[in-house]
Amino acid sequence: MRGPLNLWRLIRTGATFERSGAMPVVLDAVDAPRSIRVAARIIGRPFAFLGYEGDPNMPPVTRALTALGPAYIKFGQILSTRPDVVGEELAAQLRVLQDKLPPFSKDEARDAIEADLDVSLDGIFASFSDPVAAASIAQVHKATLAETGETVAVKVLRPGVERAFRRDIDAFYFSARVIELLLPSTRRLKPVDVIAHFEGVVMGELDLRLEAASASEFAANTEQDDGFRVPDVKWFLSGRRVMTLGWAEGASMGDNAALDAAGIDRIALSERVIQLFLSHALRDGFFHGDMHQGNLKVAADGTIIAYDFGIMGHIDAYTRRVYAEILYGFIRRDYKRVAEVHFEAGYVPADRDVDEFARALRAVGEPIFGMDATRISMARLLAYLFEVTERFGMETRTELILLQRTMVVVEGVARSLNPKMNIWHAAQPVVEEYIKNSIGPRAVLSDLQETAKVLARFGPRLPDLVESLLIQQSRSQPAPHSSGKLVKLGWVVAGCAVGLAASLLAIVLIA
Repeated sequence: MRGPLNLWRLIRTGATFERSGAMPVVLDAVDAPRSIRVAARIIGRPFAFLGYEGDPNMPPVTRALTALGPAYIKFGQILSTRPDVVGEELAAQLRVLQDKLPPFSKDEARDAIEADLDVSLDGIFASFSDPVAAASIAQVHKATLAETGETVAVKVLRPGVERAFRRDIDAFYFSARVIELLLPSTRRLKPVDVIAHFEGVVMGELDLRLEAASASEFAANTEQDDGFRVPDVKWFLSGRRVMTLGWAEGASMGDNAALDAAGIDRIALSERVIQLFLSHALRDGFFHGDMHQGNLKVAADGTIIAYDFGIMGHIDAYTRRVYAEILYGFIRRDYKRVAEVHFEAGYVPADRDVDEFARALRAVGEPIFGMDATRISMARLLAYLFEVTERFGMETRTELILLQRTMVVVEGVARSLNPKMNIWHAAQPVVEEYIKNSIGPRAVLSDLQETAKVLARFGPRLPDLVESLLIQQSRSQPAPHSSGKLVKLGWVVAGCAVGLAASLLAIVLIA
């Protein structure tokens, strides 16, 4: 029965946008062509009475998204960081989705904490405030520990949020499958895989024990980063539906007036946001995947304080190198090298022309250089990039979805602080430092050292492994065929020996 229910859900989504008055606002914001506008209104108007009414005190788009549920609110949070795409007015309206949604009651929060932690709230906290921030999945209360007097932030999941997300994700799966069926050209974008990735990210966000672990790891990785801090986790007051962190005092990253009043240099701050994100992604391979203004504060001394670690991204060492080479190529305007990296990584089918792809990338990259954000239409730039990827048969890389999305969000945050910032100029020192340390002779020696460590761990087992393979081959294959297998096996063993020798040599050189 999910098919009909999901179809009904999608119809009601369009009806809600029509009933709330959000449909024309969205169409105007994305500069939709006339054909799309006419089709949307013809399809939407007859069903408008089926839509959710929402809060009439909210602006139309915010009203529609909050009425539809947490997954739609997440989408609105992303758009709120992109005034260059949706316009300053709509972006400002959508920022209330970051941490100013209607809260649930304090009594419900107290009951949830006591049930999850199996404690009496009065015995743990000397004070427990009304909600100070409420977002799509959880809300935060300010409290004081009875034993130490320390001020902490207590995060509590919304009642029933798991069921609401499950319902929305099912509808998204349904729409992705319909799109693949009706528009075969979209299959290269892997819409179903994209939704599966989104599901994995969101469902992980609904277990606050995982978020606490992410916060702890992120704090350890960034401990030496100047001008950046992560609140410490209070493990004894954290569980599946409750998480307690040290309190972060500071101005919201989205409140430019407060930042100016505190004497914060917003231009320097905008560059630091970009550089910190790239440093975490490239250096550590572990980055904050939801870095919008609602999850960032700025202390009086200018230190950036991050919180809300429900969505964290991880990329392996090889992918980090590919990503860095692509960024570095764009920074140097070496589009041929950018194209070659795409082919080497398998992002573009091997039967396509690398020079033609490089020229297409030049048409995407060149308009960026020498301009500030006020002269660039990011919507048109992304639209052209989409055309390029479609033309060359590039498939969606699900392992890069969160990285790419977060890069868009962080760029939006930086440009809300400084509309004239140049993202490539800000990124250059971080990317160049990573390239120097990770791609070159020093990196080769480091890789050989790691290989030696792996071989050393398995060294004592190699004789047994070889003997087992020899016995297996002699029993399962005729003699002539086995002979060929044994020759290949001999080359494998010889290769391991050569690799081990080279690795040991590298270790000696490094030492």
